[in-house]
Amino acid sequence: MKLCRNSVALVGAVLISWVLYGPVGSHSEPLGMNWGDISRQPLPPEIVVRMLKDNGITRVKLFDADYNTLKALVGSGIEVMVAAPNDLLSRLASSEKAAHEWVKENVTRYTFPGGVNIKYVAVGNEPFLIAYNGTYQNVTFPALKNIQKALSDAGYAGKIFATVPFNADVLCGAQVPECIVPSGGVFRPDIAELMASITASLNQTGAPFCLNIYPFLSLALSQGFPLDYAFFGNSSLVDSGSNAVYHNVFDASYDTLVQALTRAGFPNMHIIIGEVGWPTDGDGHATIAYAQKFNNQVMTHLSEKKGTPLRPNQEFDVYLFGLLDENLKSIDPGSFERHWGIFYYDGQPKYPLDFSGQGLSNVFPKAAVDVKYLEKKYCVVNVNAIIDPDLLAKNVDYACQRTDCSALQPGGSCYILDDNIKASYAFNNYYQFNYQDMYACNFDGLAIITSTNPSPSDTQCQFQIGLNYRPKTASGVGNSATTFTAFVLVILVSSFLHF
Repeated sequence: MKLCRNSVALVGAVLISWVLYGPVGSHSEPLGMNWGDISRQPLPPEIVVRMLKDNGITRVKLFDADYNTLKALVGSGIEVMVAAPNDLLSRLASSEKAAHEWVKENVTRYTFPGGVNIKYVAVGNEPFLIAYNGTYQNVTFPALKNIQKALSDAGYAGKIFATVPFNADVLCGAQVPECIVPSGGVFRPDIAELMASITASLNQTGAPFCLNIYPFLSLALSQGFPLDYAFFGNSSLVDSGSNAVYHNVFDASYDTLVQALTRAGFPNMHIIIGEVGWPTDGDGHATIAYAQKFNNQVMTHLSEKKGTPLRPNQEFDVYLFGLLDENLKSIDPGSFERHWGIFYYDGQPKYPLDFSGQGLSNVFPKAAVDVKYLEKKYCVVNVNAIIDPDLLAKNVDYACQRTDCSALQPGGSCYILDDNIKASYAFNNYYQFNYQDMYACNFDGLAIITSTNPSPSDTQCQFQIGLNYRPKTASGVGNSATTFTAFVLVILVSSFLHF
């Protein structure tokens, strides 16, 4: 697809994942967090829930309705958005019975007194991506209506709300040159009527409307995109249609959505930002320093409650993306996909982040506690072996096809290291992925096990110790919300301009 130029480069290159609730100014929601677990050795849900509570995170957005995750949330008081993934949409659309069964199994099951505080049900995830070629276009709205009816029939009307998280490519389109600025925002022409119907249905039930924003992608994938505009810097871009001044892509994207909703007849829908964040590895712009800067600026921006030119002096509702790094996510969009976490894979914070928005520079999020690691052992290249470069490369390829080598890719934290250290990094990840099985550190005699941490002291590149957990479900190998988002951007970014 081709998105509109300028500020929808700010919407499109960003690809927003926002959630809209009720009337403007009627909500004052605490900070939320996206929790994905596409990892080889994911932290047990009970440890993650404790970490959320320790950090004062009282809202969480999930990408499925995993039993173990929801069981850990029982009694926590944390507000939850559960999800029915895209592969269920056809079944949910074709059968009211299937929708009732899904609600019974994934909602009612947990909503006993003192159970899980489920507030939203996400029906699918970004189903109208142009890259899906209309796969879910005819089933999303019927699935939504069936889930809405099932929730109502179960007694949840006005208590638990069904929504559809959309990608920002539901906005504008190449046929709408007015979308060069936020004041020209509309829904994409080929789905405008369908979007209006869905939005009307959401509005009727009081449900949110969801859409995702990633300024990082605008910067990383659009040559010449102004650095300050991706952050909350000193850029000043004027909307020629309204004369409003925008200082960052965040506000411009938000107002493009506001205008699209207004033109569709829903000017007062409350907007929640379903995903916003910054990765820390796998790309030249994906650094800990930039992530710290961006996420702290987001927190400050939210705390100031200045709103946007189209909705001044209002509070934002936000779900940060994401909680933990996920080392099994697809890297087709870019190696950064596995590094969106505010915390590393083991629940250790990466950088200071002041959730209060007061801008304190030395406040770290609280780490996960009682984490169980494997032994302090590493698999590295045996420097005493006779090393054939071709054989070494072959074994590195073998390891990287079966583990996470995203940090070794161009722009990654380990990319600049010498070949032996990079090979050691790949070997060690494979060894840890296989729970330190001695046979997973052979590599044709080129590797050896050591208890000495081989991490270089002068780089961000760090050798990891695996976690001593085995996934209880298949949820750790599913697909995440932002994977395809970034993939679409890789394809489309060349068409994005700035206003």
